[in-house]
Amino acid sequence: MFNIVLVEPEIPQNTGNIVRTAAATGCKVHLVRPLGFDISDRALKRAGLDYWSLTDFEVYDSLAEFFERVAEGCYDPGTKALVGTKNHFYFMSTKAARRYDQARFEDGDFLVFGKETHGLPEPLLKANYDMTLRIPMISEARSLNLSNAVAITVYEGLRQQGFEKLKAFGALTGRED
Repeated sequence: MFNIVLVEPEIPQNTGNIVRTAAATGCKVHLVRPLGFDISDRALKRAGLDYWSLTDFEVYDSLAEFFERVAEGCYDPGTKALVGTKNHFYFMSTKAARRYDQARFEDGDFLVFGKETHGLPEPLLKANYDMTLRIPMISEARSLNLSNAVAITVYEGLRQQGFEKLKAFGALTGRED
């Protein structure tokens, strides 16, 4: 499935909701410090319910450490550019020109989201602008909620893949209440 990357997330409830989305879709979560909360925080666990145990996640001390570990030598810390990576890295931002539905998502891609108050660092976006995506909204709106943006993007990727590996059907229980 996909790799959901949260760079410096600040709100525990958003992260908990994202963990729940990851658990339901088989995605891995990557948390990049500093975090605006303790991952043992009661609010985080409450928002994620019992889904932490169903989610594969890793924590990194910095964005540089994250790229060193997952981009396999394809990240230039000076320019902030990613070149020649095996998987795609998509950077989500309201500053992007390209819509999220114009990307062709593949299994293993990294969907990178910034912190709630400031988004991703502009030098990172500038260096990787061809891989930067936005979710359309009215011009008066500043941004979407982080957990909503993650869900929209993940489910677009899953839709493109025909919802492979997911239970795509349901059944009524026969209950009358």
